[in-house]
Amino acid sequence: MAGDTACTLGAMNIAHHSPTVRGRRLARELRVVRENSGMSAERAAAALGWSRHKVNRIETARTRPSVKDVENAVDLYGASASVRTALVQLAREAAQRGWWAAFSDVLGSSYVGLEDEATTIRSRQVQTVPGLLQTPDYARALIQTAIPYDHAGAERRVQARLARQALLTRSVPPSLAAVVDEAVLRRLVGTPQIMHDQLRALLPQAARPTVKMRVLPFTRGTIGVEGSFVVLGFADELDPDVGYVESIGGSLFLESATQVARCNLTFERIWDAALPEEASADLITALMKEL
Repeated sequence: MAGDTACTLGAMNIAHHSPTVRGRRLARELRVVRENSGMSAERAAAALGWSRHKVNRIETARTRPSVKDVENAVDLYGASASVRTALVQLAREAAQRGWWAAFSDVLGSSYVGLEDEATTIRSRQVQTVPGLLQTPDYARALIQTAIPYDHAGAERRVQARLARQALLTRSVPPSLAAVVDEAVLRRLVGTPQIMHDQLRALLPQAARPTVKMRVLPFTRGTIGVEGSFVVLGFADELDPDVGYVESIGGSLFLESATQVARCNLTFERIWDAALPEEASADLITALMKEL
């Protein structure tokens, strides 16, 4: 889950603003400008010499338009000079290479770009420790299990995952609220020593002012059976929250207001059912002694 399971790859933070978030905003604004002009997507596509599919992909941020594409579109829609200038500049910024380009061989940009800009991260994990809180050996054990025959690739993924953790140490870090199942703490990843060190590392991490972690114990029964997911929140009200779910079948972004609201309500219900932070730390300490 977003760098938390062996199949995913982690992230890091260098740039303060994310081209991925700017691209998402550009897509939304292009759609608004077109709709305000009274022009349908089909008519716009015909006038621009594009396919209807291209218009849809641009307006849903699945394709990044060139600066020339944006210029042609806003001119067609009759945008004001100030709107034209703003959207063309946004297109130039969205085309910039993010920090993750250095790890393009082992990770994609969409999730890490959004996470890079997030001011709040809600992480619900049922299988593994959240990627932002994993130790190097724990991350390595997960990744090597997934790709046992590619040692170089595995190490690249470890590097990317650890670099991602710089999010938590920058001058203005995002707030992280994580709920993990008790099973996460009891599942042996690697060796007992690796697991012991991972549990020990969680205690100071969870003591950070911007990090809160709770454990959902087995005694809560079927609460939280929905599975793992992440909700990313952003400072700018123009950038709505995004839900993210990952599985062996691929990743899924949840962006509709209804979907995101359901994710947030589910997270809050699980958060309330989990052990408070102090009791969660006590459970982690007790489990360390068993290893």
